[in-house]
Amino acid sequence: MKKVLILSRYTRMGASSRLRMLQYIPALQDSGLEFEVSAFFGEDYLNELYSSSRRSPVKLLRYYLKRVAVLIRARHYDAVWIEKELFPFVPAILERWLRAAGVRYLVDYDDAVFHNYDLSPQLWIRRLLGKKIDQVMRASNVVVAGNEYLADRARQAGAECVEIVPTVVDHSRYRVSKRGAGQQLTIGWIGSPSTQKYVVSIHAALREACSRYGAKLMLVGANSHITDQLPGIEVETLPWSEESEAQLIERMDVGIMPLIDGPWEKGKCGYKLIQYMACGLPVVASPVGVNVEIVGDNHCGLLASDQAEWLAALSRLLASAEERTRMGLAGRHAVESRYSIQAQAPALEKLLKRLTG
Repeated sequence: MKKVLILSRYTRMGASSRLRMLQYIPALQDSGLEFEVSAFFGEDYLNELYSSSRRSPVKLLRYYLKRVAVLIRARHYDAVWIEKELFPFVPAILERWLRAAGVRYLVDYDDAVFHNYDLSPQLWIRRLLGKKIDQVMRASNVVVAGNEYLADRARQAGAECVEIVPTVVDHSRYRVSKRGAGQQLTIGWIGSPSTQKYVVSIHAALREACSRYGAKLMLVGANSHITDQLPGIEVETLPWSEESEAQLIERMDVGIMPLIDGPWEKGKCGYKLIQYMACGLPVVASPVGVNVEIVGDNHCGLLASDQAEWLAALSRLLASAEERTRMGLAGRHAVESRYSIQAQAPALEKLLKRLTG
């Protein structure tokens, strides 16, 4: 039995850790690999971050010290699976130490975390840490990236092995439900308070579409105060939980993923789209990063750049149940064949076995 130490950033409460690492453990239980998980941040960190954006310095210090204690035992494992980096805002000294000590490690990215450093408004961060993630990638044995934008950065950094594994869902948790003809149409979005600003950016299109078709907007995971920024729209805000997310998406008719066309957004892996598609929903998304590939290649929705295009796309889908069904089923098929644990676990298992020798 080969032992793999998983150094995630969060517990299951953190979407990136849950989706990129933790949800694969049951699927790999018969692979001959044994996993031990150590999260950097605790759930209290995310609760505080989403509620007040404040971080306790004392708790942060404890998180860093705990990670140091775990790393002391790294040589006892056949491989280490790292999410993004070992220590946020610390130079890549310990990643390079792992490599020098003969510890084989895989590092995983589903966000353009390097832009936290190379595009920081703080000059000292750009100078000290601007190339940090490149150094982490270069010292790794394998870089796993969620899309081509992230993979290209790893190649430019000189990583010896770069593989793309998309962010996926367990499609058995998601059902395709037929919406009743008399039910109010619902435009849906799922995310967190940190990304709800993208919904506000298409307010005008959402307001007009909802007015034309008597639709409402359902926001899962958004802060309830967002309703103040969306006047003229019937808005329902619901708390996110891992247990309820799939059932809430089933209540939507159209799933949306608006973004701005920025460097950080190019690194996103389209997880919202995958969730909507798993429930058989047609999607509307900004043509940024991997969204173009997911929507365009699978014919599961429409792309929209500005307010006029967003209104046209939403109107087209809200006006036609047949169109919603056709695109929704195409999306579900894409999830089953490519964007699911069932489809990607064998590829990840192969990488981990190669890593462990």
